[in-house]
Amino acid sequence: MQELTHFLGGALAKGASGRFADVFNPATGEVQAKVPLASADEMNAAIAQAAEAQRAWGATNPQKRGRVMMAMVGLMHRDMDKLAEALSREHGKTIPDAKGDLQRGLEVIEYCIGAPQMLKGEYTDSAGPGIDMYSMRQPLGVVGAIMPFNFPAMMPLWHVGPALACGNAVVLKPSERDPSVPLMLAELFVEAGLPKGVFQVVNGEKEAVDAILDNEIIQGVSFVGSTPIAEYIYTRATANGKRAQCFGGAKNHMIVMPDADLDQAADALVGASFGAAGERCMAISVAVPVGEATADALIEKLVPRMEKLKVGPYTAGDDVDMGPVVTRAAKDRILGLINSGVEQGAELVVDNRDFALQGYEDGFFVGPHLFDKVTPDMEIYKQEIFGPVLSTVRAGSYEEALSLAMDHEYGNGTAIFTRDGDTARDFANRINIGMVGINVPIPVPLAYHTFGGWKKSMFGDLNQHGPDSFKFYTRTKTVTARWPSGIKEGGEFNFKAMD
Repeated sequence: MQELTHFLGGALAKGASGRFADVFNPATGEVQAKVPLASADEMNAAIAQAAEAQRAWGATNPQKRGRVMMAMVGLMHRDMDKLAEALSREHGKTIPDAKGDLQRGLEVIEYCIGAPQMLKGEYTDSAGPGIDMYSMRQPLGVVGAIMPFNFPAMMPLWHVGPALACGNAVVLKPSERDPSVPLMLAELFVEAGLPKGVFQVVNGEKEAVDAILDNEIIQGVSFVGSTPIAEYIYTRATANGKRAQCFGGAKNHMIVMPDADLDQAADALVGASFGAAGERCMAISVAVPVGEATADALIEKLVPRMEKLKVGPYTAGDDVDMGPVVTRAAKDRILGLINSGVEQGAELVVDNRDFALQGYEDGFFVGPHLFDKVTPDMEIYKQEIFGPVLSTVRAGSYEEALSLAMDHEYGNGTAIFTRDGDTARDFANRINIGMVGINVPIPVPLAYHTFGGWKKSMFGDLNQHGPDSFKFYTRTKTVTARWPSGIKEGGEFNFKAMD
């Protein structure tokens, strides 16, 4: 049985609390490793060590910090296969999905190479008589990152990269469900030239999280996870005077207009709903066809596509479309919500509740499910299922479809499929959701734009990656300087010239 570690002071370090959590192989249901759970004292010691290391790192010029990011890109490319295998082994997602996870994280590190450009201040010459004014961006100091299980590479890199590029030290608390890749990334950062202690990885649960939130050294906190926890972390962090950005749940609607290319829409829905077994905050979980004819035709196209999906372990290679969900508890919750949908009157068009994979009967596999005639009062509509379940809510008009997305408490992402430019433009302008796709099913912005939702999908003022990340991880200091020019008479400074 493998015993995992923390990453402290630039090296792997055993836990001292004596408490461990199981790390499962989702395909087999077997425990494959133990991960240490840090005490508050361990977390506070890691934070203090990070603060010591941050002083020199914060004083390092941005160009040198950018070179560390450049070296990190090369190392990630070198170790891509190794990282993807480790990610899939603990999370369960297919190797192509794992490489996608890594690639989207790597793109943010590429963006961070441009730290010198992003950290430039402003300068005003002669703001007043003999007065110049300038601003500069300075690191917060030590920041905490509390990351989810579903993207164990991408999510840490989205936060750790910009934070480090800005000159901060980072204490990362990854998910205890799949902690190996964050530990591997920490090792690569040190190999890339990051000073020891600037990036600490501390595994743990609520005790470790609360230590981050309460420690006076921590100046900023980033979180990605469920909405109740996001709200808790945001409230506690800000009450302690910390800057916080906390990203929560989602219920992403995709509106399908009568004029849409239904083959394109059906292909998009299958990929967006069932990729990564639905365990992603940008998954499309609600299809909203406008009109009965559109709904009937869309369902007819979805069913055969879903029946062709292949479910299996990541070791099956490219022959698998989706793997298991991350834990047995996650599987049980998903199946419980599916049963509630049936009980509340939704029509289960594709039913895989009895799905079992030969040779992997104890694995956490959930087959793809399709509901039709779902209504907004049902639990499968209100809750984020976070599994391979697509609900179809039929709308009688565009306005009704628009209202469904706008009235839901979550506002992470949404999409519309249509050939009509006026409808698409109206949708993009009116929708109260943070990320919008037009004939694009998962509208995840690239690294040089920002990622973030509205409503209960996000707590805080600044989004992930892009320019917002450099604003979040720095403070602006503005200097007003006066250098009066005296008139020298006889070698003496004339102070009257200052009057």
